[in-house]
Amino acid sequence: MTALARATPAPLSPDQVRVMRKDIQRFLLQYEFGLREVETKLSILRDEFLELHDYNPIEHVSSRVKSPESLLDKVARKGLSRDLEAIRAHITDIAGVRVTCAFVTDVYRLFELLTRQDDIRVLEVKDYIATPKPNGYQSLHAIIEIPVFLSTGTTAVTVEVQFRTIAMDFWASLEHRIYYKYDASVPSRLTEELREAAATAAELDSRMARLHRQIHGDGPHMD
Repeated sequence: MTALARATPAPLSPDQVRVMRKDIQRFLLQYEFGLREVETKLSILRDEFLELHDYNPIEHVSSRVKSPESLLDKVARKGLSRDLEAIRAHITDIAGVRVTCAFVTDVYRLFELLTRQDDIRVLEVKDYIATPKPNGYQSLHAIIEIPVFLSTGTTAVTVEVQFRTIAMDFWASLEHRIYYKYDASVPSRLTEELREAAATAAELDSRMARLHRQIHGDGPHMD
């Protein structure tokens, strides 16, 4: 058990703090490497589409690894031990990648192309496009496991990958700002407007997809 597992209310000594910070930074570095692996795979898919099909299904990719403070806050909220293996087993969104696409068809195409690769294991999928959340949120979430090759051996790292369209991403960004402003206690009139805005965003996605098909046909396919 590492220094992170010392769940004691007594203040930590300076030496203990230094050990804790070093342990968690080393731990989070594995997730940073996992992100790089996923980003490389997405970059290869994007470049292949551009070279072979003259089409880019990926509008934008962003990523983040939780900070030590954010991770430990979540550990406390979930009532978990600070043991690194307990954290690894119970917190699956330490590393996150968001892939923004132009069309819903691109969302599902990229999800399939990424997750069918031999070294990726899909742990969980939540399709909030097929079944949006009650507040209107839409996105395709996948928890995947990817190997990271270190000097000490191979470590399996979980990464949360979110696929969404530009319209979905715009809506989610606005919703996040509103919930932050109201500290999650959003007035009912605003929540209703958010649901209506989500429906409008979904309709925009549908219209733009129809226009795209009219101009380009079914679009490029990769077998």
